[in-house]
Amino acid sequence: MAPARDAMSEGSPENASNRVRGGAPWLALGIGLAALLVLVGLGTWQVERLFWKQNLLAKMHDMISSEPRSLAELELFAAKTGDADYIPVTLAGRYLHDRESHFLATWKGAAGFFVYTPLQLSDGRYVLVNRGFVPYDRKEPATRAAGQVEGDVNIAGLGRNRLTEKPSALVPDNDPAKNVFYWKDLDAMAAHMGLDRAAVLPFFIDADDTPNPGGLPIGGVTLIDLPNNHLQYAITWYGLAAALAAVLGAWTWRRMAGKRP
Repeated sequence: MAPARDAMSEGSPENASNRVRGGAPWLALGIGLAALLVLVGLGTWQVERLFWKQNLLAKMHDMISSEPRSLAELELFAAKTGDADYIPVTLAGRYLHDRESHFLATWKGAAGFFVYTPLQLSDGRYVLVNRGFVPYDRKEPATRAAGQVEGDVNIAGLGRNRLTEKPSALVPDNDPAKNVFYWKDLDAMAAHMGLDRAAVLPFFIDADDTPNPGGLPIGGVTLIDLPNNHLQYAITWYGLAAALAAVLGAWTWRRMAGKRP
């Protein structure tokens, strides 16, 4: 009868519980190792992003420092590559100030707007020019009449790509009725300005920092130095991985040491 009791004892709930508890540390170790792989993967991803951002910034600065192109050259380049970003350009035309649009922005800590004005070219087409920043209380053109330059003007600036969609769900929808735009929707801006979309060039121009009469708008607002925090992020993820590896190593060593005769 004793063997029967032993068999019953082995199958008792208490022994089953002990077996589960005995396997729990190894389950925790498996979860810890999986977390370690995730942390290492995140650190590696940030390193890859670091090199990508460094290459992007290098290309951007090389492009900005290149010789200015004519508008015709920029059009041709954009048509071939689909990219007009940060390409220096010179052009001439006549501003249509009565059709300007306002893009909500901040500049050097001040809240206000970037003023986008259609520039009518000699062939009758248009290009939308970001003339620069005006403070919030100078949104209305009448408050900065001196800067509403009349007649033919020569402009130097940088080409900027249009956006094909809203950059984030957190960005509000544009409000053409109030003449306030939250993202650079070229089609919506052209429609608000009453322009024939087919006659509008498919990119923007950011005017350089040449002073405007009266001081407004303030040109040269193109963001050049993009944030590059990927090294800090990589160090953080790798640091967490190293700390977790140390904890797992100490835990494993204690368990192995405890089992030694």
